[in-house]
This record gives sequence, C-alpha cells and structure tokens, in this order.
Amino acid sequence: MSAYGHLAGDGFGHALQSPDDRGIRARAGPLTRWTAACSVLFLAGCGGPYSALSPAGPSAADAAALWWGMSSFAVLVLVVVVALWLYALRRRPREIDERQARRIHHRWIIGGGLILPITSMGVLLAFGIPIGHRMLPLPIGQEALRIEVTGHQWWWQVRYPEQGIELRDELHIPAGQPVDLHLTSNDVIHSFWVPRLAGKLDMLPGRTNVLRLQADEPGTYHGQCAEFCGVGHAHMKFTVHAHAAEDFAAWQEGLGNDE
Repeated sequence: MSAYGHLAGDGFGHALQSPDDRGIRARAGPLTRWTAACSVLFLAGCGGPYSALSPAGPSAADAAALWWGMSSFAVLVLVVVVALWLYALRRRPREIDERQARRIHHRWIIGGGLILPITSMGVLLAFGIPIGHRMLPLPIGQEALRIEVTGHQWWWQVRYPEQGIELRDELHIPAGQPVDLHLTSNDVIHSFWVPRLAGKLDMLPGRTNVLRLQADEPGTYHGQCAEFCGVGHAHMKFTVHAHAAEDFAAWQEGLGNDE
C-alpha cells in the first residue's frame, strides 16, 4: 500500500507533520467544542410535549424505534460513503486495463445501486409492516372505548356517544387501555396527531377513519392538527388527559352529574 501512497505509507502519517495540518490541529479544540454544542442543541429536539421520540404509548414507541433504526442505518451508510470518499481522495490511481475498470464499475453499480437499496427497503418493510399492523384498530378481546372526533376550522369537537358527553379541544381517556378514535372532518382535510401516543391520521370530509390510541401512564399529552387547513392551522391544538381507571370513571360520573 505504501508504494501507491495509501493510508499506511506516505498518506496520513507523513502529512500530519506539515505546517498546514499543525494549524488544523491547533483549531481542533474550538471545533470540537462547537460540534459538541451543536449536538446538544440537535438532541434537545428529541424531547418535549410534541416529540415523537419521547413515546408514552405502544404505537408511539414502535414508531420511535423504527425511526431510530432508520436513522442509525442512514448514519452508518453515510460514514461508510464518506470513508470511501476520503480513501479515494488519498490514494493514487493504479494502471489497470479497460476490462478490469469496467468490472470494477459494474460492481459499484450493482452493489450501491441495486443490492444496497433493495436490502434496505426489504429490512424496512420487514419491521415497518408489523409495526403498522399493530396500530390498526383490530379486535383486542374487549370492546375499546369509542370516541368521535370531528375537525372544524379551527377547533376539535369531541363526543363520547355512549356516555352522552361532548367536549371541545380536549379528550379524556383511561390510561393503560386502548381507545378507538373515529375521526372525520366537517369542512376541509385535517390530521389528528398526538406525537407521544400514536401516529397521525387524516380526517376527511364525508369519511370516517379509525385510530387506536393508548397512553401507558396517566398524564397530559398534547396534540396538533398535522395538515395545513387554513389561517388558523397553527393554533388548532388540543390536549389528551389520561386518567387512572378509577379516576376516569369518577370523571365520567362527575361530568354526568354536572350536566
């Protein structure tokens, strides 16, 4: 390898002694601190009330796991590509015949253009399809609580048909139990999304879509319309209050007494 000026010869080892590289190393301290500061800022976006990477329900946990897996694989591919690029910049070209050059070219086309994307999509589907299947409102052995949510410009109408309860911009659900949200729209296309509990689902006029929602622990979770629906879209928010089973029963009874 040293005869061709690769990494083991007069490549990185000899070049590090040059004045220019000594200047680069002198600046490495501030550069490292700047990179660390940027990393902290970027990672801070992984939390918060609207972060899908801070799951509090089984559907959201599956989606977050899939996201982390895809991101890790993408980073791995990026590192390998950059490493190969740097290696190509440092090495000296070899004298090869046209037949051998064509063979190498075909290997890169087949490996990088066919095998890598096909394998990546296959792995993604192998994990993504079961995760999407678990988000569907399938039978669970017991009847899930039904809540009807209708999107308006720019508020949410929430109805509990069996209990005769109607709310505005807030939902109350029992923690640790799945509920089925029957979603529709009264005017334009909206999208129901509670990032920490489940994926988003569009709400279409004249059509009802069903989303299964579950919160693992009692608490307050924030939701947002995820489809641009007009000038008030940014303020079309709602809250989901998850109660312990006995507290949810008391809430239903108390609200019924108030009415």
